[in-house]
This record gives sequence, C-alpha cells and structure tokens, in this order.
Amino acid sequence: MKKIRFNIAVLCCAMMMACAPQGGGDQTEGTASSDDQAAPAKGQSTTMDEISDPNILQVAIGSPDHTTLVAAVQAAELEDVLANNGPLTVFAPVNAAFEALPAGTVENLLKPENKGVLARIIKFHAAPGTYNGDGFKDGSQLFMASGHYVPVTNVDGKITVNGSEILGTVIAANGVVHVVGNVFLPPDEN
Repeated sequence: MKKIRFNIAVLCCAMMMACAPQGGGDQTEGTASSDDQAAPAKGQSTTMDEISDPNILQVAIGSPDHTTLVAAVQAAELEDVLANNGPLTVFAPVNAAFEALPAGTVENLLKPENKGVLARIIKFHAAPGTYNGDGFKDGSQLFMASGHYVPVTNVDGKITVNGSEILGTVIAANGVVHVVGNVFLPPDEN
C-alpha cells in the first residue's frame, strides 16, 4: 500500500512539474506582442504519437516511393490538409510519375511563386470522402478537391482513376491512399 501511495505521489509531482510554467516565473515570458513576427502555428501535421494509426501525410512520408509528392505537399503548405480528420481519398503518384513529366516541370512547380498552381495540382489528387474497392463504380465520375471531376473505370477488379491504374492501397487513420503511376494534371494546367 505504501508503494502505491508513493507511486501516486511521484506521478502527481511529475504532472505538476510538467504543467507548471517554465522560465523564471515571469508569466508573460514566451508570449508574443503584436509587434513580434512569430512563426505561424502548425496544425495537425505536427502532432505525432507512437500508438495511433498513421494519417495520410504520415503514410506518404513513410514511403520511399513518394518523396517527390511529400516535397510538393510541403512546398504547397498542404501538410495539415492531409493530416486532418478527413475522410479523404488521395491518389499518390510515385516518384517515377513525377520524373516522367517534361524536364524542369517539378523544379518549376516547387518554386515559391508557383505555390498556387502546385496546390491546385495536389488538390486534383484528392477526393473528399473515402473511396475504396466497391466505392469505385465503373463509368462514374469522382469529384476532386480541386473542383474537377475525373472518370473512373472498374473492369474485372482493375480500377483506373483519371486514366491511371490503382497500383496499391493503404488505409490511413483519416482516409485512404491509392498509389498511382501518373501525375494528374487539372484540365487548366495541361
């Protein structure tokens, strides 16, 4: 019984220390004034734990075949969109799909002045909702986050979206990631 009380006391002390203000007791320390240029707060994409299933962003970050996609998402500052609750279905082009684009395309899109164009292209790879397996009806049109519709075919279990075959699927905590072999370019970006 003494050991249990001691453990509870140690736990309570640790929690009080963790919640106590840090610094020399000045409660205004660490607060930004209106004159300060504080870095923008990051959202859900910065939240990490070891027990939850990975979200769409974490799935992409963990894949060596999607480093170009991750770089594009970061350049477009869309990390939080892929980490938020969802549900979201993302069609994730492999690195080879980006390499197949005309020379210099990826480098040009990653420039800060092209952030809007890049964001539109990335949104053209995402559909609000969860689409998987039977959710892909042959001949249907899938609404994408860019505001466009793309064609879906499902013939004998072979599913293509916007002309690109789904090569693999990973279920994420906030939706689904379908690996594709092509970069989708919105009609206004061709």
